[in-house]
Amino acid sequence: KLHEIRGKTDFAGRVAVGAVTGATAAIISCPMEVATVRMSNDATLPAAERRNYKGVADVVKRIYVEEGAAAFWRGSSPFAQRAALVGVFQVATLDQFKEMYAHYLGQKKNSVPNVFCAAMTSGLIYSIATMPLEASKNRMANQKPDPKTGKLPYTGTVQLMRTVAAKEGFLSLYNGFLPYYMRCGGHTVSMFIIVQMLRDFYTKSTM
Repeated sequence: KLHEIRGKTDFAGRVAVGAVTGATAAIISCPMEVATVRMSNDATLPAAERRNYKGVADVVKRIYVEEGAAAFWRGSSPFAQRAALVGVFQVATLDQFKEMYAHYLGQKKNSVPNVFCAAMTSGLIYSIATMPLEASKNRMANQKPDPKTGKLPYTGTVQLMRTVAAKEGFLSLYNGFLPYYMRCGGHTVSMFIIVQMLRDFYTKSTM
């Protein structure tokens, strides 16, 4: 019925909506993302470099007191860029992949197998596209000022990628790709299968 009222959303519209909503959500949730990265990475550091956070409340309090409120949005640029691309690839490509699998594999469009295959493919594409931004976000969120100059090593997404590529090679930004894809693919599949089930339920209940 919504389609009857406002018409179907075209491909360009899905791309725009996916990008804007993804980036907006990232900016809003960035403080908690920084806290998550800090806590998960702290145990991997040498003992002398650990911050030894005691919990979420301690992370939030110490970041605010020791580094200022702006530190909660450290890494927000690659985080928002990544989220925008996630929104684009998830929302904008799903229908195209559903059509492709329905045509080439004979799947019934919008069936669970069809949505599963399309979602895993969308997840793969967006994982490949966004992994460097995910790695950049994590590095920026977890960075420490240089003890001599007091300056942070990374100032932006492009500068970080150039620095890492020069020192470690560009493919180092794809370290941990398999678990990242399993996370992205699993999230995409779960989300879109549930959405499809809700759509089917709504359609049947209104007929």
